[in-house]
Amino acid sequence: MNSVAEAIPAAEGLQPFLHDACVTLYAPSFAISHADGQFHSGADGFYHGDSRALARLTVEADGIGIAPVRGALEGADRASFRGVLRGLGEETADPAVTLRRRRRVTPGRLEETLELTNAGRQHVRVTLIVTAATDLALMERVKQGDTQPTLAATATDAGLDWARDTFSVTLTSAPRPAAVDAATGRLTYDVELAPGAEWTAVLGCDAAHEDGDQFPAPTARSVPWRTPVLRSADRRFDQWIDQSAADLDRLRLTDPVPADEGATTADFGRLTAPGRPADQFLAAGAPWFLTLFGRDSLWAARMLLPLGTGLAAGTLRTLARRQGVRTDQETEEQPGKILHEVRRAAQSFHDSFALPPSYYGTVDATPLWITLLHDSWRWGLAPEEVEELLPHAEAALGWIGDQSDAGGDGFLKYVDSTGRGLANQGWKDSGDAIRHRDGRLATSPIALCEVQAYAYEAARGGAALLRAFGRPGADRWEEWAERLRDRFRSRFWVEDERGPYPAVALDRDGRPVDSVTSGFGHLLGTGLLDHEESALLAARISGPGLDSGHGLRTLSSDSVGYNPYGYHIGSIWPHDTAIAVHGLVRAGFPDAAAPLAAGLLTASAGFDARLPELFAGHGAAIDPVPSPYPASCRPQAWAAASSVLVLQSALGLAADVPNGTLTVAPTFTEAYRPLKVEGFDVAGGRLDIAVDADGTAHIEAPAGLEVRREQLPSR
Repeated sequence: MNSVAEAIPAAEGLQPFLHDACVTLYAPSFAISHADGQFHSGADGFYHGDSRALARLTVEADGIGIAPVRGALEGADRASFRGVLRGLGEETADPAVTLRRRRRVTPGRLEETLELTNAGRQHVRVTLIVTAATDLALMERVKQGDTQPTLAATATDAGLDWARDTFSVTLTSAPRPAAVDAATGRLTYDVELAPGAEWTAVLGCDAAHEDGDQFPAPTARSVPWRTPVLRSADRRFDQWIDQSAADLDRLRLTDPVPADEGATTADFGRLTAPGRPADQFLAAGAPWFLTLFGRDSLWAARMLLPLGTGLAAGTLRTLARRQGVRTDQETEEQPGKILHEVRRAAQSFHDSFALPPSYYGTVDATPLWITLLHDSWRWGLAPEEVEELLPHAEAALGWIGDQSDAGGDGFLKYVDSTGRGLANQGWKDSGDAIRHRDGRLATSPIALCEVQAYAYEAARGGAALLRAFGRPGADRWEEWAERLRDRFRSRFWVEDERGPYPAVALDRDGRPVDSVTSGFGHLLGTGLLDHEESALLAARISGPGLDSGHGLRTLSSDSVGYNPYGYHIGSIWPHDTAIAVHGLVRAGFPDAAAPLAAGLLTASAGFDARLPELFAGHGAAIDPVPSPYPASCRPQAWAAASSVLVLQSALGLAADVPNGTLTVAPTFTEAYRPLKVEGFDVAGGRLDIAVDADGTAHIEAPAGLEVRREQLPSR
């Protein structure tokens, strides 16, 4: 038993593994344990607002072993764990006394209900010992695997208290323990159970920052989307949608309204209409990224547009309030730029890697913000809500234009100007992510292929918005996009023994970085490519080097440096594959999209319908069930939202509310028919779609929309 002077065990200096963890979540709080329910090592614990509130919470029976039997989620924010008190009250080989541990997480609170049940014929006595401890560690210290000393507790009649700086934690018990020992962190209970009797205790841990939550949880019933219900011939699809919906609900956070009623856009403008509820967005994922991330929150909101525009609107406004207005080398803020992430405090990982609380080191969030605004308008975001964001869209377009001009070649690129930030600033942001086919790392400044596609789509979408709302500049941005398209065609395309393909990037000297990557999927359907170019990429994506059978590898297995456990150099990211599925359908290649979607479904079943941030890229030919990436976030917003994007793609669903049309073009639904999905949302109206076994579609759409039923050609 550890004393208060001992440290929480961890693999010192190594990021903790999470692949066998049970994560219960209600942002901004979550709990991590293993299948036995105990908090005792590594990343285990209860967390609130980027701080660990409890690092240890174990339940033991004095002199009696508790054998874990089962531990499982019961939704997103609840879990249950069962164990057998071996030998206690037993007369046969059958267990007699069992412990059930029920966990529930709510914002700022962990509740653990302990239930001892005696199903035997003997009267039994047992001393139950709960041991609690904490290091109140910051999240970056936990992620780094740093061992932190536990803090001294203060005993109360019903439990224990801890505090440091502005963060305080209280653990209470009902009933009160027979004894509380602050030095060891022990709560002791003397339990007597007659045959058939049950004993219950409820432990509650409350955690709070003195200055409140940076991004508070929304109210339970304020979900800014319709929750879809899918019933199909493939139950794995249904379960993936159901679990994803539950996880996304608990990843919601709000942007608190500034106290200064007179604030301007430049000093955190409100973008709030009277009576409008607090804006909501999705935190990126638990445990490492449970906060606002520009890129992640934008992609997740975009993927969920078929469920309504409320989340997209909240995400757009939350990021617009923090849009760059000045040039600051330390934070990498620039006028018009959309940020990368927001934390309560600066993060210091080591001497060469430290991030400020508000960090702008991302090259793609700005074009993605514009595209989300455009797509939200197409899906029915109210014109007045679109119009109030147009000045921010113009500022974002200005940033894109300025950055493409700055390099002299017209491409959008990045370089870490601080020496302590992210070396790579696209979505593949690990330091070794962008490399040549022979394994050499690319040198900065770097122009990523997918970022040029995002910029092209943003310029076209921005032009459409400006023209529709009578603002100047539409022609300029359409012309800019076409020039970018021509430059991309002349500079990015390379060739190998299989033929032409776009390089993943251009390096500092303008040379193509010629590795074969999943970035192809992000180009498709954006308009940057013509049909013949898209066909070449569809064929590449379908090859075994990229298509693992469980989704797309981030780096082809044919490349030097390929590592199935590499964060961005061989692993599989569900959102990345879902983007490719959608891009293939938009580009007219549904037959190439179908196997990728099927691979994600197979993977989802291997992860109990809760797909992680990423998993290993070995592939179906080696592993029928994918292996986890041990330190992956799970749940993770864009991994969960990918389920909706795949469903949208299978149905060929697209909306153009300003022009009064809705397109339904079932593409690769054969394996899932008959299917029925209820709870899509277009312009605030409900949309239900059913597809019979023979492929006949039945659509109940909101009034005023012309439904176009199309069948995309197979290729």
